[in-house]
Amino acid sequence: MAHSAMLLLLISLALALGPAVGFYGGSMMFTPGNRFPDGSVEMHFYYRESSRGPCSSQVNWICESGSCGILTKTEPVVTDTAENLWCQSETHMVTNVTSYAPLTLSSSGCCWADNVHGVGGWTLRTHVDTGRRSDTQAPNRSPVSAAIPSIKIPQNCFHSIHLLAHDPDDDVVKCRFNDANCTDCHRHPNINLQEESCTLRKEGSLNQGVHVFELILEDYPISNITVTDDNGVSNAHNLDNPTALSQVPLQFAVEILPPSQGCVPSVNKPSLLSPTPLHGDVHHAAVGEAHEITLRAQISDSSIVDFQVSGPFNMSKTLKSESNGVLVATLTWTPQETDLYRRVPVCFAADTLHSQSEMRCIIVTVAKTRVLSGEAKVLCEDNSISIVVSKASMDGIDQSWLQLRDPTCSLSSNETHILGTMSLNTCGTTMDDSGDFIIFKNEINSFENPNAVITRRNQVKFGFSCQYPKMASVSNRYVNHKSDYIFTESSFGTFSYSFEIFTDSSFNKKVDPSLYPVQVELMELIYMGIEAHTSLPEVTLFVESCRATPEDNPFSAVFYDIIKDGCNMDNTIIVHQSSDSTKYDFEIQAFKFTGGFDEVYISCSVILCAKGSINSRCAQGCLSESARRRRRDVSQETARHYITQGPLRMLRQTHDAASNDSGFLHMSTSTGVFAGLFVVSIAVLVVFLVYNARRARPIDRMHLLSTF
Repeated sequence: MAHSAMLLLLISLALALGPAVGFYGGSMMFTPGNRFPDGSVEMHFYYRESSRGPCSSQVNWICESGSCGILTKTEPVVTDTAENLWCQSETHMVTNVTSYAPLTLSSSGCCWADNVHGVGGWTLRTHVDTGRRSDTQAPNRSPVSAAIPSIKIPQNCFHSIHLLAHDPDDDVVKCRFNDANCTDCHRHPNINLQEESCTLRKEGSLNQGVHVFELILEDYPISNITVTDDNGVSNAHNLDNPTALSQVPLQFAVEILPPSQGCVPSVNKPSLLSPTPLHGDVHHAAVGEAHEITLRAQISDSSIVDFQVSGPFNMSKTLKSESNGVLVATLTWTPQETDLYRRVPVCFAADTLHSQSEMRCIIVTVAKTRVLSGEAKVLCEDNSISIVVSKASMDGIDQSWLQLRDPTCSLSSNETHILGTMSLNTCGTTMDDSGDFIIFKNEINSFENPNAVITRRNQVKFGFSCQYPKMASVSNRYVNHKSDYIFTESSFGTFSYSFEIFTDSSFNKKVDPSLYPVQVELMELIYMGIEAHTSLPEVTLFVESCRATPEDNPFSAVFYDIIKDGCNMDNTIIVHQSSDSTKYDFEIQAFKFTGGFDEVYISCSVILCAKGSINSRCAQGCLSESARRRRRDVSQETARHYITQGPLRMLRQTHDAASNDSGFLHMSTSTGVFAGLFVVSIAVLVVFLVYNARRARPIDRMHLLSTF
C-alpha cells in the first residue's frame, strides 16, 4: 500500500510540473559470471533506457523479492542520441548472489512521453532464478532483446515490427504484453502480438501519435529439466506443464507519423542493402579485438540523415555518403574482459526526416579469442551450394565433429579438404531478402558430446552464403521444382532425392513446373515418384512415411497418413515395383481436407541404406508395434530426411461437369497468370521444403479427410 501511494504521489507531482524528459522505453538482460570459492555467483545485468528529449535516466532498480545481494551499478553511458530529440543509454549492474533461489528486481516511475492512450507510469520487472540448471550445469541466462531509441512509421506504411528474441541457452522465447493483474496492461486492439516469433502485426488503423508497448520476454526449456537451489531442492520444468525460467522487460514507443506519399523501399522509405546484416544474424567477436558491422541503406525521394543504433556503450559509428542516395555506417566495437561470454544485441534502422527503414537486430557473441574459421571456397549453382574447406587452415579439427545447421546433415572429406553440398532448401539453409539480393545461408558448426563436461577440441563456427540479384529472370530458378534435395553425410558422401508428379502410370513424363499448383479433381489418380541419386552403386531407397497436409508443413496439426512406418495406410495407394532400388513410384486417388481447404501437400520421409544390410531400416520394411524395438545398424543407413511436393489444388466440381476419361488430372494452362504470381510474392519461390525430423508428431485426424 505504501509503495502504491508513493507511486501515485510521484505521478501526480510529475503531471503537475510537466515532465521535461519523457520515458521512452527500456530493456533488461542478465547473465551469470564468476563462481567464487564461497559458492556465491556473480550476476551481471545490462539495462538500456530510451528517453524522449535530452539524455536523462529515470530508472532506479531495487530488490523487490528474494536475496539480491548488494547491487552496484555504473553510471548510465549514452550509446546513441539525436540532438535533444531522443537518447539511449546503457547501465551495467553487478551483484554477488549467495542463495541459489529466485529473485526479482523492479523499478517504477513516471512518466512516459505524451502518447495516444495517455499511459503515464511505467513498471519494469526482471525475474531471475539463480539455481543450477540440470542441462547446462549453470544458472539460467535470460533472453536477449533490444529496440532502437525512436521507432517511427508513416500511418499508411505500418504492417509489422519484428523484435529480437534470442536466448543464449537455446531456450524457446515467448513475448507477451505486461498484463500482471492488468494493472500495467496497455494492450492495442488493432495490434496482434505473435508470441512465438515476437512480431507485432497491424490488424486495423492506428491513430497518429506515440503508442506505448510494454512487453515481457520469457524463456522455456526445450526439454524436461530441473533447477536446483543451494539446499538441493529441485524445481521441475516440464514440457507438459511449461513454466518460464525467467522474465525480462522490453518496452518501447512507436510514433505513427502522418501518411506519406508512398511506402516503396528505396523510393519513399529507406531500404537496407547488402552487406547490412539480416535480422537475427549472429556475429562473433573476441575480447580486445575490434569488431566491425557495416550498415548500408538507400532512398531516392529524400535523404538518409542517420542510422539509429541500439548497442553497447563503447560502440562507435562513422557515416559515409555514396552515390544514388546511399548512406553507409560503420559500427566498431572492441569487447572488454567484462564482456566475455556475453550475447550483445545490436539493433539499427536508417532514418530520414519523415520515414524510417525496417528495424533489424543482430547478436554479437563474445569469446576469449576469435572462433576458429577455415579457408573455404563456396560454389553457388542455380539450385545448390557447395563448400570446400581446407584442412590445413583448420589444424587439429576432426571432421566427424562438424555439422551443418541441420544436424542430420554432416560433411564428407578427403585427404586435404572437408566437403559439403546442399540444395537451397535443405540442411537448414535459410533464405533472406537483403533488399537488393536474395541470400541463402548456412553454417558449419562443431558440436560436442552432450554428456561431456570437458572437451579437447577447438570450437568451429563459420557461416557461408550465396546471394542472387533480385530479378525475375534470376528468381525463376528458385521455383524450379526439378532441383533435387541435396545432402552430404560422412558415410554416404553427397546424395540427393527428386520428388515428382507424373502425367501417367508410365512415370516417364513429369508435370511441367509452370503448371503448379497442379489442378486435380477428386477421385482422379495422381502419379508420384521419388528417386535417389548417388554415386554409390549398392544402395536402396526406403520410403518410411508419406503424409498429406493442407499446408506446406509436414508437421501441421491437420494431416492424413498415406504411408506410416513403412506400411500403406490409404486403401487407394498402389506402389509400382521397379527393378531400380533407388526408385519408388506410387499412385493414389485425389482427395482434399474438409474445412474449406483446397490444397494438398504430400510429404515423405526417406532413408538410403546399404544394399543387403539385414539390420537396416530398409530391411525392416513395414513395422508393427511389437517390432519397433528391433536394433538397427545406423552405420548402414542415412539419416531420415523429409521432402515435400505440391500443392495439388482441387477443382470445384459442378453437376454438369464433363467427365475425364483419361484417368488423370486437369492441369491449369494459365501459365501467364502463374508467371505473374511468383514475381508478386517471394513466399512461393521455394516449392520443396525440408523439415527437421526430430520434431514431434501431432495427433492423427483422419476424419478431416474428404474424397467426395
